[in-house]
Amino acid sequence: MAGNVLSYPGKNKEKGGSESPLEPAIRWFEECGWKPFDFQLRVWQAWLAGKSGLLNAPTGSGKTYALLLPAMLYDRQKPDEVAGVKMLWITPLRALAREIEASALRAIQGMGVNWQVGVRTGDTPAGVRQAQRTSPPGLLIITPESLHLLLSQKGYSTLLGTLQGVVVDEWHELLGSKRGVQVELALSRIKSIVPQVRVWGISATIGNLKQAAGILLGKAPGYRHLIVRASVEKKIEIKSVFPDTAETLPWAGHLGIKLLDKVVQLIKASNSTLVFTNTRSFAEIWYQKLLERAPDLAGAMALHHGSVSASVREWVENQLHAGKLKAVVCTSSLDLGVDFRPVETVIQVGSPKGVARFMQRAGRSGHQPGATSRIYFVPTHSLELVEAAALRQAIDSGTIENRHPYIRSFDVLIQYLVTLAVSDGFYPEQIFSEIKQTHSYSSITLQEWNWVLNFITAGGDALQAYDEYRKVTIQPDGKYVVESRQMAQRHRLSIGTIASDSQLNVKYLSGKHLGTIEEYFISRLEPGDTFWFTGRVLELVRIKDMEVIVRKSSRKSGMVPSWMGGRMPLSSQLGDHIRKKLNEVAHGQATDKELQFLEPLFELQRRLSHLPKANEFLIEQFTTAEGHHIIMYPFEGRFVHEGLAALIAWRLARLKPLTFSLAMNDYGFELLSDQPVPLEQALETNLFETGNLLYDVQASINAGEMARRKFRDIAAIAGLMFKGYPGKPVRSRHLQATAGLFFQVFQEYEEHNLLYRQAFEEVMDFQLEEHRLRKALERINRQKIVLKHPEKPTPFAFPVMVDRLREMLTTEQLNDRIRRMTVDYASA
Repeated sequence: MAGNVLSYPGKNKEKGGSESPLEPAIRWFEECGWKPFDFQLRVWQAWLAGKSGLLNAPTGSGKTYALLLPAMLYDRQKPDEVAGVKMLWITPLRALAREIEASALRAIQGMGVNWQVGVRTGDTPAGVRQAQRTSPPGLLIITPESLHLLLSQKGYSTLLGTLQGVVVDEWHELLGSKRGVQVELALSRIKSIVPQVRVWGISATIGNLKQAAGILLGKAPGYRHLIVRASVEKKIEIKSVFPDTAETLPWAGHLGIKLLDKVVQLIKASNSTLVFTNTRSFAEIWYQKLLERAPDLAGAMALHHGSVSASVREWVENQLHAGKLKAVVCTSSLDLGVDFRPVETVIQVGSPKGVARFMQRAGRSGHQPGATSRIYFVPTHSLELVEAAALRQAIDSGTIENRHPYIRSFDVLIQYLVTLAVSDGFYPEQIFSEIKQTHSYSSITLQEWNWVLNFITAGGDALQAYDEYRKVTIQPDGKYVVESRQMAQRHRLSIGTIASDSQLNVKYLSGKHLGTIEEYFISRLEPGDTFWFTGRVLELVRIKDMEVIVRKSSRKSGMVPSWMGGRMPLSSQLGDHIRKKLNEVAHGQATDKELQFLEPLFELQRRLSHLPKANEFLIEQFTTAEGHHIIMYPFEGRFVHEGLAALIAWRLARLKPLTFSLAMNDYGFELLSDQPVPLEQALETNLFETGNLLYDVQASINAGEMARRKFRDIAAIAGLMFKGYPGKPVRSRHLQATAGLFFQVFQEYEEHNLLYRQAFEEVMDFQLEEHRLRKALERINRQKIVLKHPEKPTPFAFPVMVDRLREMLTTEQLNDRIRRMTVDYASA
């Protein structure tokens, strides 16, 4: 990188007395009272030199202007170029789009650039989108889904043909999802339209930076992987919120609310606070409880998550910008680089389960160069305080998670090809050469490509008898096009890769729109039932035409909505640091306040069982009235433990016919049987071997059923199922039945179907995380097995067992059971 660093040009003139190309930007910075950082100058120079790359800089360090300004500088140098879209700014969040727009307008005015700014997201009205086609803005801010919608419009190549550059904001957030694949495909098309277009990514937190740059820039000729790292240090201060006394029996979910008074004090002591929760359900609960405890916050506190209506979200963001809100309870909807300068304090409720996510949220405070970001960690159970100490160690050591890209996502490829066929059509040879330059499809074979083409034109082997799956027609000159206007309309309505349950609109009787809720939750309610939504108790009046009609309720209680996929798994990097912290405790070397606070819990764990060192793997075996328990503690996260539990149960059952109930959390997993388990004998047979891992895992789990569930999303993305028209969506149960029918047909008649095979691959790679499962087993094989037989469940075992009971009992029954278990411990 040293070769790319030029001297700071200041107000120096170049040879001949002409002004430095960077001078207008530097002058504007000085007018604002700023001075460019070295990384900003390097990016400006690289852009003006026609280079592409990835910018890695901490949150709040000036990344946006590092890439907005050089495009404006270049445009100032080329005033006679054809008008049109000069810069495409791809953002994963609609909230980010508004912030980028505000920053761009400020720079345009300050630098005197003749640009308009356009925003194109799911919230953009049709009239505005049409105006952008007839009078293109110089800067177009767009989401991946809206970009693909643009590619489905006739004449898109003319609109994009004036591009100088593309910026992909928060690339790390897109990379580990199919939205990242969408971006790869769109960039492959844009590079073909404008071969010299600059492509830049922005990423604040990512471990595999070099790979991320390679995936973004692709394999097209001339795209060298230039990485610009900022040397701006971002200080993050982590403060844990401690309960008054240390619990020796932790269980997930109950401690956080007990710390409510301490959270209220933090909110009142700060001008503006963001309270982050990991799920929308938790956000609703915390908003409700905070208002109950501090009624004076009414009107000064708001709720923000993805199911709140767009108008309410925008109002909350505007009020935050203006410094008019005392607090906002939110989820990942405010995770990314949104700049809310008035925010002084960030509170994280419960462990975020990942280092990068925690750093992102911490960066919402002190969101400006040189400022310290301060974040308060509120545990939801005692053991989460270990995660606070582990997070601090991970940040200090520079540990950040990798983002693993999706590859060979044939559902996204099929959707993309139909998108191109809907607009101007495509020639297979050209598009095949383009997608081969992407990371996701670099390994696609000609045979697989021909299968995909056959699938979109004839429905593949199994569906060729049905006209509705012959979406694309081949014209005499070899061009692939969609001729049916109805099919084109239905496809445009289906573009996207974000899978979720069917969304129903929540409305008052008056018609006012409150937001959306998932069908699987609301279908359990009867008229007259109450539930919490957008921070208020609502009474269900009726469900009509996929709309949930409600009225305000005077009741103080109601069900809290749950959304699918709410639980986040522990990252392998954070799990590693948790094991390191427990090793410090085991060796008597703990210095963190959190670990010292938990000493009573650790002492009870030592007395009843054992505290594992780094080279040890703890297994506990004991018997209660419920049956025979085996609990193992890999500290690898819920998803990995799901696969490990099924694998170990299957291997144990080969020694003796046994039936197990399985439970897991992020720290360990439980096998519960009604018969004694020959565990010592099993440990002598190498219970944790990796030799036949893939076969054993597939045999131990219901791989077919898991793949069937995964296939529903794949089928929807690939266009096998139409989810319905606006206001008239197809019911979730019907979609599930349709997907199940397709899965069965492919299973019986077309096992080589790439979508069918993809479902099994995604289960292994992303649900069971097979690569992490293998690494966990390899680590366990290197460790000393410590088998203990405590007389009763230990502090480590307690939260795992409670998670199992939570799935079986009502809240009242669960609380009663926990009280009895706690009393039983009094004699320990």
